[in-house]
This record gives sequence, C-alpha cells and structure tokens, in this order.
Amino acid sequence: MKQTARQTAYSVLLKIFKDGAYSNLALDSALKGSELDNRDRAFASALVYGVCERLVTLDYAISAQLSKPVKKLKLPVLTVLRLGTFQLLFMNSVPSSAAVNESVKLAKQNGCSYASGLVNAVLRSVDRNGLVLPDKTDTLNYFSIKYSCPPWLVEKWISEYGEDVTERILSHSIEPDKLTIRVNTPRISTDLLQRRFASKGIECERGFVKDSLVLGSISESLETLEEFHEGLFHVQGIPSQLCAEALGAKEGGTVIDLCAAPGGKTFTVAQTMNNSGRILSFDLYEKRVSLIKNGAQRLGIDIVSASVGDACVFNASLEGFADCVLCDVPCSGLGIISKKPEIKFKNPEDFSSLPEIQHKILKNGSRYVKKGGRLVYSTCTLNKAENEEVCRQFVEENPGFRPEKPFPKLSDSFFATVFPDENNSDGFFVALFINEGEK
Repeated sequence: MKQTARQTAYSVLLKIFKDGAYSNLALDSALKGSELDNRDRAFASALVYGVCERLVTLDYAISAQLSKPVKKLKLPVLTVLRLGTFQLLFMNSVPSSAAVNESVKLAKQNGCSYASGLVNAVLRSVDRNGLVLPDKTDTLNYFSIKYSCPPWLVEKWISEYGEDVTERILSHSIEPDKLTIRVNTPRISTDLLQRRFASKGIECERGFVKDSLVLGSISESLETLEEFHEGLFHVQGIPSQLCAEALGAKEGGTVIDLCAAPGGKTFTVAQTMNNSGRILSFDLYEKRVSLIKNGAQRLGIDIVSASVGDACVFNASLEGFADCVLCDVPCSGLGIISKKPEIKFKNPEDFSSLPEIQHKILKNGSRYVKKGGRLVYSTCTLNKAENEEVCRQFVEENPGFRPEKPFPKLSDSFFATVFPDENNSDGFFVALFINEGEK
C-alpha cells in the first residue's frame, strides 16, 4: 500500500485509540524513515493532532448523522470518519470533495469496504449540515462540545477556577502551539542566535522570559539545524523556564533536581549558574537518565551528574546537601493538553494516587535542603489536589519551611498557578519554600 499523509495519520490514530499510544511518540515513530515529503509530513501531523484534540467535537458531529451511538461503530470505520469530519469542519484548505472521496478510499484500503457507503453518506451530511453546538445555557455541555473536553474535566475546572477562567483554558487548548526555546547563554548570546535564525529565514521573537525565543513556522526539524548540533539552544516552554528562575540557583552553588528527565530544567538551571557549581539530576529509569546525559553533553554543560534515583525513597547521603532542590513531580499533566491532547481523555481515577506520591517527593526533597536554602515544587497540571493541597499539607507538617512568592514581579501568590493563555504558556504550578530551620 502506498504511503500517503492520510494513510499515515490513520495508522497512527488507530494505535492511539486502540493501544493507548502517546500521540507524539506514535507519530514520531511513523514519520521516522518515511518517504513523505515535508508538506505531507506536516499534513499527517496536523491530522493526527487535530483529531486527538477535537475528538469530543468530532464524535458529536458524527453522532448527529447516525441512528445508532457512535461507539457502536467499529474502530477502523470510526477512525476514518473522524479523519474525514476533521477535514470538513476544521481544515479550510482541504476541499470538501477531497475530504469525502479520500475518506471513502481510505476505508476501502483498510479492509472497510463494507462501510464505504456509510462513510460517504455520513461525511456528506456533515459537510451539508456543519457543526451545530448545544445551547449556550447548558454551559457544561456547550463547553465540552465546543472545546472538545470531557464533561468531568470541564466540571472540575469550573468548580475550581470559575467559568471565565475555564473557558480561557479550554479555548487555548485547541489553539496552535508556538515553539519556545531556551538560549544556551554560556555558548551564545540571545541576540546573536536570533540573528543567525533570521539569516536562515526562521522567524523568531524574544520570549516573555529572559533568554527565551519563540519560533514561527519552520519547515524543517529543529534537530537538523546546525545551531542544534552546536548546542546553542534546547526546546523548553515558558513555565519550565520560570520554574528554573524561581529556584534562584547561584554560580558555584549545589542543586538537586529530583525528577529531572528529559533534563530541560536541569539545563536551564545550569545556564543560570553559568555552568559553574554542581547539579545532581535524578530520574527513575536509566533510559531517561541517558536523555539528561546526552542533552548536557550536546549543550556543553559539565556541572551535571545524572544518575538513577527514586525520588520517593529518602537518600540519607543527600541530607542537608544542597543550596537548592527542585521537585518537578510526576503529575496528571492537565496543563499541557494542547501538546498532549490524549491526556484529557484519561480516566480521572488514574490521578487519585498522585498527591500521595507528590507529597512524598516534596518531603524527601525538603530534607536535602541546607538551612537558608530554597525548595521548589512544580507541576504541569491544573488540579488543586495536586498543587495547592499538597503544598498546604507540607507547610502544616513542616513549619520550618517558609513559603515565598516564586514570581514576585508577576504574581502576589505564594502558590502560583500559571494559566495556559498567559504569555504563550502551558498550565503550570510553582511553589517556593525557604528552609529557615526547625521551629
């Protein structure tokens, strides 16, 4: 079978829906070594991420054209319909005739000839009728369908942040992401790297955080650029850079990063330290630790010692060892659904055990901080049970750790939630504590 952008997207989506594969990993694997040109790679990527992002909306639109529940359809047929419906409703550059005809062809090529008539009829109805949203007075259902988010998550965010903030979160989750990088300042200035990109026709502008750049559309992979191989930057979102900034590590200091892989925050902290001092970076698996080692080597950072370590297990040899400790803990990831849309379709019960793990890591991390040192707790989620509640429990149990405002220029909050519509950001949470000793 000839490889096309639509066939590639169909195969990747089937893996995601059937096997629970992560969209970015499944897509990267499919595109690696493929014969698709850059244009078709971009089209396949847009289809995969678009369908994952708009899944609730697509199934709602398909259901409106069916006499039986959409879940009664066989997954291969439903996947073809989702692809076709996405093109019809959300890709203005694709002619309706192409979206319908290519979807019928896709069904036939993948063993679904029996359903080709159904695919044709449903997609023509979608094209004719468009998307009719629920009434706005039914806020929960309206938000869920318009912004393609499961009702449980819409309801959770409304109860925790209110309707206005929830709509901002949801609206941002279906907008195109902008790629942000961190300049490796020990090797090159931000001005010079920006000029080098401009000379190659790569649009970029200064980011919200010092020494960050926001890139425009780029036709090639960043990993093919000579600036990447020279170690002049690494990819990192704004909140992660803010988190490293809140840590306040100094030149010549000692830092521990407990859940460090793939290493972005470790690298940024090392750069703020001007590659002078010592950083101990840990992660649970050797394969992930190798990502830290390889990244540090590419960037020319030699103050990082990366090794396997379980952040949930106290390491007595590190007690009182560090000036700064970073606990960027495992979390539900509900702040980054624009990058990993499949996260929002997880079972909420999967997140119930996380606060206990997060509290354990924070408690261990606090024991590694010198008196007068700094402790940062962070997540990439918008879930108060994993954020404020974990930190409040920690403060109650550890009165010697004084909360400090992590971003005094941005927020008066001691427990700072960064919402994804702010400054080209992801959803993020950061808390900073100063070790004042036992009280």
